[in-house]
Amino acid sequence: MRIGLPATAVALAVGLGGALASAPAQAARAPFAVKPDAAAPAADARPAPSRAELAARVKGALRADRHGAGAGKSSLAAQAPAADTSAGTSGSGTSAGSASPSGVDPKIIGGTDVPIANAPWMTQLWYYDDRGTSDEADDIGFLCGGAVVAPTKVLTAAHCVKGYNWYDNGVLITGTAQLPTDTPGGGVDLHGGTLGGLWRQWNHPSFSSTTLDNDIAVLTLPDAVRVKPVNITTSGDTGSYAPGTQATVYGWGRTSSTSQDVSPTLRTATLPMVSDSTCATTYGSDFVKGHMVCAGQPATGSDAGTVAACNGDSGGPLVVGGKVVGVVSWGVKDCVAQGSYSVFSKVSGYVGAVYPRLDDTNLSGDHRADLFARRASDNTLYEFDSKGTSFATRQSWGSYGDKDIGLQTDLNRDGYQDQIIRRTSTGAMYWRHWVPSAERWDTTLIFGYWGNRTKVVAPGDVTGDALPDLLSVTSGGTLYIYPGKGDGTFGSPAAVSGGWNQYNRLVGHGDFTGDGKADLLARASSDSSVYLYPGTGKSGSGAYGARIRVRGWPQFNAFAAVGDITGDGRADLLARTPAGTLYLYPGTGKASSEIFGNPTNIGTGWQQYNLFG
Repeated sequence: MRIGLPATAVALAVGLGGALASAPAQAARAPFAVKPDAAAPAADARPAPSRAELAARVKGALRADRHGAGAGKSSLAAQAPAADTSAGTSGSGTSAGSASPSGVDPKIIGGTDVPIANAPWMTQLWYYDDRGTSDEADDIGFLCGGAVVAPTKVLTAAHCVKGYNWYDNGVLITGTAQLPTDTPGGGVDLHGGTLGGLWRQWNHPSFSSTTLDNDIAVLTLPDAVRVKPVNITTSGDTGSYAPGTQATVYGWGRTSSTSQDVSPTLRTATLPMVSDSTCATTYGSDFVKGHMVCAGQPATGSDAGTVAACNGDSGGPLVVGGKVVGVVSWGVKDCVAQGSYSVFSKVSGYVGAVYPRLDDTNLSGDHRADLFARRASDNTLYEFDSKGTSFATRQSWGSYGDKDIGLQTDLNRDGYQDQIIRRTSTGAMYWRHWVPSAERWDTTLIFGYWGNRTKVVAPGDVTGDALPDLLSVTSGGTLYIYPGKGDGTFGSPAAVSGGWNQYNRLVGHGDFTGDGKADLLARASSDSSVYLYPGTGKSGSGAYGARIRVRGWPQFNAFAAVGDITGDGRADLLARTPAGTLYLYPGTGKASSEIFGNPTNIGTGWQQYNLFG
């Protein structure tokens, strides 16, 4: 019998209702970007919870855990965490959703304690909802694991996320290997950890609460956490999944199949990767090749000799070579049934879906990339927030005269969009970024003279180190990569190749092919053919694969590629005619000439803008 391994779900939750499930914590906070003429970020539509509120949520989850632990309901767990209304009922998420999941606590069986210094990115995700009643029996409280994969992003399992409102009821704790405990004065001891709230949540749109297929999610934090992130693997990674490869799982899950006691400290275990054929033989159609991966030795039927993830380890990472290759997803009841294995979401299969959530050119905070455009008549810069297939009413950022380049990116990965601008009069390149601690904008010189650069692109992460980079083309036509260091500075440039001045347009931000690697689009001056240069995740001469002709576009004289405008996880393209009609070409995620679907007419009047980014 398959069970999800979510958290210490502790109470049966029935009928949360459609309103919660249909709008889970996606409402806008403050914009990622703060207008340069503003003294501070705009007032939050939903203010970040206070530390006292966050601590109260932790205490509530701990209390709910104690309430459920003695109930002895281990849960049938073959369906979704029932808070997902698509399953028709609501549940605690401890089990992948049956109607009786309470008292299942989190632990790793056969593991050992590990200090947080060995896994600084490891995160506790606590959830508590008292349901608005005085009866503690209907409280929802649970713990999931997660990994900080960017300063404002946590990778976890979809069954820990879908159907739950993490903004209103969630809290994360970083920087400690210990679970929190009550104090005699009624407080909570974090044992050196740091509390934080959650802002936005995303789970894979095809997640099935019945099969636990596509069990992957990303939580966005309102502020960057001060822990070292761990990178996710790449889409082309096969070596990490080779049978016998040693992988490491982390979590606060069950340490015994016969005990419901919570492990007070972070634990880890080493598991060998298992072949897809072996996993399919063990689990039949429950195992989805390409989406799931098994790890571990066959369980012995008891704690003795078994090393496995267990209930409550859900969402935690499986790591190979310093990169996350799996997310704890599901297993059998009590985790030690003879011949069973732990099952993880296979991260390499989801890089294309996750990548836009980690590097989103998102000004308004809704998972959709937004657009800057400068009006030619008076040099006023405007922000256009995406509505999916249209744009909201423009918002002025004030005068942006004496600029001939204006791009958006997030060089320091703090969740606030930055600007890369070039001053026309001097050719100097600047990094303009918001400093939350000082509540001001800083403008930092990054390159003294780039007036001879014919093209500059802010493509995201080209080199595969999860840090945003810059590209430029010299007057001689050589394309260079400037590898970002994550703090607004760059390493030594690496030459890709020459001949790039044959193109009159060079744009790109994000992944057009669905493999999680940043790509480029180039339009030839000779015949207006548009070519895709697929990224490889490497630097220097091997940074891009052979070009693919997408189509001829002589009818357009301006382009903008700012990322995922539609919010579907694929990079899109904007193209404008000389008469001023703007078209949105939605990405398909195909690594071929058909990388765009049928265009949507955004509207007319866009000829008034002379700078897009």
